[in-house]
Formats: sequence, C-alpha cells, structure tokens
Amino acid sequence: MKSNVPVSEIMSKNLVKLQLTDDLTKAESLFKHHKIRHIPVVNGNKILGILSYTDLLRISFADAIDDDEEVIDTTVYNLFSVEQVMVKKVTTVGPETTIKEAAKILAHNDFHALPVCEGELLVGIVTTTDLIQFLIDNC
Repeated sequence: MKSNVPVSEIMSKNLVKLQLTDDLTKAESLFKHHKIRHIPVVNGNKILGILSYTDLLRISFADAIDDDEEVIDTTVYNLFSVEQVMVKKVTTVGPETTIKEAAKILAHNDFHALPVCEGELLVGIVTTTDLIQFLIDNC
C-alpha cells in the first residue's frame, strides 16, 4: 500500500456547509438529506467550526426519530445556536497531508472528521469513513 498518498486524493470536495446564522433545524435536515455525519461551519469558505451529528444528538432526542421521518420535533433546537453546539477548536490538515498522518490524528483524538484547508480556506473534508474506504480499495 502506498504510504505517502495525500488526503486530497480521498477527501470530499463537494461540501455541505453551515453558516453561523443557520439554525439547528437546517443542520438536522442536511445531516439526514445528505446522509452525512459532519458539517463544517464557515464564513464564506473560512472554517469557523464543525458540527457533528453526535453534537446534535447530545442536545436532542433526534436519535429516537426514524431516519425516514419527515417531521422532526425541533423544539429543543430553538434553545441553541449552531455556534453554541459546534466544536470551535477544529483540527485541520492541508491537502498535502498524507493519509497516514490523517489516520494518526483521527486515531488519537475523539473526533472522526478533519477539515482540509489551504491556509484558512476550506477545500475539503476527510473522515474515518474515507480512510476505511481507502483501506478497502487498497488492501
């Protein structure tokens, strides 16, 4: 297996993003519609934080709702903003970071996604699922 493949080879580039002004109901809808677990929070393309589906579940009973359910009880979402729930101190990597380096970061931390940035600009996201798929494809 190649050990120096950059994350830019496996990262998602067509990103679903949130703005600070978006509400948690929109976040819930995006998670379910796109079947994703992490959404970067941005101002333009500058990363401000990341919201995970787990973060959302911590403040709600959303996990008790069927994924196919169209009606979501969003009462609790009105009590919090995206900024209050998102992780603000985000670990990021550059597009040239190797898959092995990204895997080490994810293995030693309690999160499952790394925004990929060129300077302050968000250009992609790499997740543990991307890493597992890379292993499946290359082993």
